[in-house]
Amino acid sequence: MGTGLYKWLDERLKLAPIRIALLDEPIPGGASWIYVFGSVTLFFFLLQMITGMFLAIYYSPSTEHAHASIRYIMDDVAFGSFIRGLHHWGASGMMVAIGLHMLQVFLYGAYKRPRELMWIVGVMLFILTLAFGFSGYLLPWDQRAYWATQVGINIVGTIPLVGDVLVRIIRGGQNLGAMTLNRFYALHTLFLPWLVMGLIGLHLFILRRVGPAGPWDEARAAQRSEPFWPKQVAMDAVAIGIAFILVVGLAVASPAPLADPANPSDTTFRPRPEWYFLFYYQLLKYLEGPWEVVGTLILPILFFSALFLLPWLDRRKERRPASRPAVLSAGAGFLLIVFTLLTISIREVASLPKQDPSVLRGKQLYQELDCAGCHRIHGEGGTFGPDLSYVGDVRDRDWLIRHFRDPQAVVPGSPMPAFGLNEQELNDLTNYMLTLKRQP
Repeated sequence: MGTGLYKWLDERLKLAPIRIALLDEPIPGGASWIYVFGSVTLFFFLLQMITGMFLAIYYSPSTEHAHASIRYIMDDVAFGSFIRGLHHWGASGMMVAIGLHMLQVFLYGAYKRPRELMWIVGVMLFILTLAFGFSGYLLPWDQRAYWATQVGINIVGTIPLVGDVLVRIIRGGQNLGAMTLNRFYALHTLFLPWLVMGLIGLHLFILRRVGPAGPWDEARAAQRSEPFWPKQVAMDAVAIGIAFILVVGLAVASPAPLADPANPSDTTFRPRPEWYFLFYYQLLKYLEGPWEVVGTLILPILFFSALFLLPWLDRRKERRPASRPAVLSAGAGFLLIVFTLLTISIREVASLPKQDPSVLRGKQLYQELDCAGCHRIHGEGGTFGPDLSYVGDVRDRDWLIRHFRDPQAVVPGSPMPAFGLNEQELNDLTNYMLTLKRQP
């Protein structure tokens, strides 16, 4: 049936030239597992597009409703948490896949003549992938998103001369708020997808015009070749299947996180970016004061300039690694620095005390309401009211919430006033009180 349908369509649409261009392209040296990463990257982009479209049906890009719409997707929409998990982990998968693809091209010297333009388009796609990650991080409008984006924008602001202008353009005003969220949403869902699709089309067009590079051993490449179909297609399909199974497993076992709603006044939250930005975040910690401009301007310019100009910096015709020691040593040194900084940053993040942000807000609220004027905790505070050092051992959540909402109704004659706390403040203060227990 499939063959008959193809013949029927081919008679009317002349599909044979398209099939030849897509599937019969000869691969010098034959099919190889090392070539699968480009197709895996394309798969992850399509996965992000599909899951993103489903998420956009329910998402509301406003500071008042963004977080609530994400919570609704995760709690009430059928398979909503799973779809968001696919989107979350798919972003990391796309970053890993494009990194491995570029590493393979770099190792094989496949950026050399006549494939310079294909390499440049690939670098542009890499930059747009980073932009996807940065712009999408803000959209949940939770504490993690807000403060990590604030840190990223502040880094841009340190660029000499144009930093302040760039910050105002990114924010859409003086502060990170509704205009910022709208701009990031438009960038993430409208501008970047079209740019990426256009560059992917151009990348594939150039690939079909100049052909695959094949192995770095020209003698081996000349000995044999085989078409893209069926062996390389099968290898790509297997790799895509494995990648999809991994992402599905992560989406089920570890759903995409969602912290508390963004609170610009909560200065207790410690922001951190996504893992693929952690190495750069760690680097900037070592470049303070007059050295800050090195990390925010000079090093990024040097890095991306080197990527774009690599085909002309490495002028040797040979693609063998042994004939390119300087370039490969520089690449290995760069990767060593990146993974060292990434390891240090991950260890620092893992060593941070795991404290509920709600507890931190409750502790801050305790101070703002001047509760210490009447109550004592571990020897600090007043003695007019009960000692709260171990209140978590003697009171449960229900009692504490009812007491904070209306002290006189729970303890008749209590001198404690009703502060008119909202539901979040009641929960935050209660969560803090419940941490005040004797050590087991």
